[in-house]
Parts: sequence; structure tokens; C-alpha cells
Amino acid sequence: MGTYDRPFRGSLALALGELTAHQLRCDFVRVYRDVYVRKRIELTAHMRAHAAAVYSGENSILAGRSAAALHGTKWIDANEPAEVIRHDNFHAPKGLIVRQYSIHPDEIVTIHGRRVTTPARTAFDLGRTLQAPRAIEIVDALCNATQLQPHEVAGLAERHPGARGIVGVRSILGLVDGGAESPPETRTRLAIVDAGLPRPETQLVITDDAGFFVARADLGWRRWKVLVEYEGDGHWSDPRQKQRDLERYPRLEELGWRIVRVGSALLSRREELIRRISAKLRAAGAPL
Repeated sequence: MGTYDRPFRGSLALALGELTAHQLRCDFVRVYRDVYVRKRIELTAHMRAHAAAVYSGENSILAGRSAAALHGTKWIDANEPAEVIRHDNFHAPKGLIVRQYSIHPDEIVTIHGRRVTTPARTAFDLGRTLQAPRAIEIVDALCNATQLQPHEVAGLAERHPGARGIVGVRSILGLVDGGAESPPETRTRLAIVDAGLPRPETQLVITDDAGFFVARADLGWRRWKVLVEYEGDGHWSDPRQKQRDLERYPRLEELGWRIVRVGSALLSRREELIRRISAKLRAAGAPL
């Protein structure tokens, strides 16, 4: 990246003579007071986290959604506020949340020169500040990005038993699954569990009788050979994806798998979604 392709302090760039006031005004966007990023750079959650680190200084630690973004977590909206930990009376501007959490040194790592909470500590904080199902969606994505396991977060909950929101953390851990690859997949799984159906496995790898790979499915029950596949609104915008689906679904059915295909419309009609999944499971012999 170029010198000013990451967030920077405008006053420092002017003092060094590297930019003029005109360039700063015309070619850059202000994220926080005196913190800018080049206009052509997309302001993602990841970039907002860097801007928050520049604004809040070396004494800060990126936390919550900002830490999750730097750990590679997808599906975090760039318009959501950045989060940092500081232990003074630091003023928080609009778009930045300052936490005064107690934190241990081994709960901090460095990423791209920024101090950031570890994946486990990040999930711990998300679980006690966000409401389900949003907390579960982001922690699912964090686990998917970092291979974090729920038991690691549970260990932190034991370490900080009196932390505010600890009940929220403990309530979501049994529902977290790093196999989810998008928020709709998480919501589909939660709908299944909330309905009292057996908890599905995520990212099932399916092979034929000779052991050759056939498909990888979003959700399902290997015992009863039932799959649930979430297909986003743009799922078939890629002709190659469409062709793969046209080939693999008949092959899966030949191997005895029953498939429920879910889109955004069906996901919004929860009763119908559960009715279809239940029907497939009963037909496969599941004791519902």
C-alpha cells in the first residue's frame, strides 16, 4: 500500500510537508478528527479499526468488532462503531466506543502494528456486549477465521467471573459453531436448534462409496442423510456455481441424500422452513 493508503494523522502529514491542506481536503476522507484515509480506499470495518487505533493512540487496545475485523472476521458492517480499550478519561467521538475493561497481558496480541485482543478475548467481549443472534453470528465468523474453539472462551469466562455481561457470554457458547460461513447459515442453524430439532453438523464433507469427494454441504445430519443448503440471493450469479449445483444435487440424491434448499425468503418464513426440514428428517427415519 502507498504511504497514505492506511489511516493517518492529517496534522502530521502537513507538518512533515508530505501533503498540502488542499490535497488533504480533496483527496482524503476524514474518519475521526485529524484521522484521514484516501478517498479511493474502501472504508471497511478493518480500515475503520486502523483509524480508531490512530485516533486513540498507543495506549489503546482494539477490541470487540474492531479486533474481530483485524483477526479476519467477515460480515462486520463498516458503519458499526469501532471499539477500543483505554483506562483513562479519553473522549470517544461519534463512531468509536471506548471500553475500560480489565484485561490481562496474555489477552493481547499485535497485528499489523496494532495492539488487539486475542481471538478468545474478542469473542468473550462480543458475547457480553452484543445481543443474540448477532453475537453468535460474529463469534461464529471469528471462530471460522481463526480456528478459535468455544472452550477457549469458556476458559476466559472462568478467569473473569465477575465481568459485566458474563451471563450473555455463557448463554451463547453452546450455540457457537465455527463451521458457519455466513450470517444466514448461522441463522438457519439457530432456527433449527430453536425448533427443538437435532443439532446439525456444519460443513459436511460427502464422499461416494469409493471414498471420492462429492460435495461439501452447509448443514446436515449424516446419520439420516439429510442436508440443508443455504443459497444466497446471488448464489447463481456465477455460471460455474450454477453448473456445479446442477451436477452435484442429482449426484447427492443418487447417493440417498435428501436436500432442503434455503434462500432468504424461506429463512424469513421460519415455520415453513422448519416444516420442510422436519418432513425430510421424518422421511429419513429421525425420531422427531
